[in-house]
Amino acid sequence: MSIAALAGRRAQLPSESKESPVSDLVAVAYPNLDTAREVARNIGQAQKAHLIELDDMVIAEHRDDGKIKLHQPSLAGAGAAGGALWGGLIGLIFFAPLLGMAIGAASGAAAGAMTDAGVDDKFMKDLGAKLPVGGAALIVLIHSINAEKVLAEVKIPGEVIQSSLPTETDQALRDALAGAGAAA
Repeated sequence: MSIAALAGRRAQLPSESKESPVSDLVAVAYPNLDTAREVARNIGQAQKAHLIELDDMVIAEHRDDGKIKLHQPSLAGAGAAGGALWGGLIGLIFFAPLLGMAIGAASGAAAGAMTDAGVDDKFMKDLGAKLPVGGAALIVLIHSINAEKVLAEVKIPGEVIQSSLPTETDQALRDALAGAGAAA
C-alpha cells in the first residue's frame, strides 16, 4: 500500500472520557530512516523548549530485507535533567547538592529509559509493514503541544499516515508538512 493510500486513513481509537486528558497519536511517513531520525531530534529539541510534551516517540523502519525495526529515540535526557533538578534541591536540604544532583540525574535517566508506556508495538510494526521498503515513520503520542509554535518550525516534508488530532490541528499539520516540501 502506498503512502498516499495510507494518508487518507485515520487512527480508529476508542472513545475516551472527556474528564481525563487524552494523548493524540500522530504517525508521519518519511522516505528513509535518516530523515525520520532528523525529525525525531527536532522534536526532542521542541520538548526541551517545552513546546511539546510526549508520552511516546518511536520510529518504525521498513528495512530492505522486508523486516520491520522499531527504534526508540532516547528521551532519557529529559528525565535526567528533571532528576538532577530534584536531586539538587534535596541535596541542598541535606548539604550535599552535588551528590543529590548525581543521584537524581541517574535515577531520572534510568526511569526515562525503562519506561515503555505508549503506543502498542504490534500496531507500530503493522504500520511499518505498510510503508514502502526503505521508508520510515515517526510515531508520536502527544500529551500536549503548542501547535502554533511547533508547526511554524516544520522544515522537513512528510506525509501524515495516522492521526487522532482534532480536525483543525490535523489539517494544519498536513499543510505545514506540504509547505515544507514546497519550500525545499
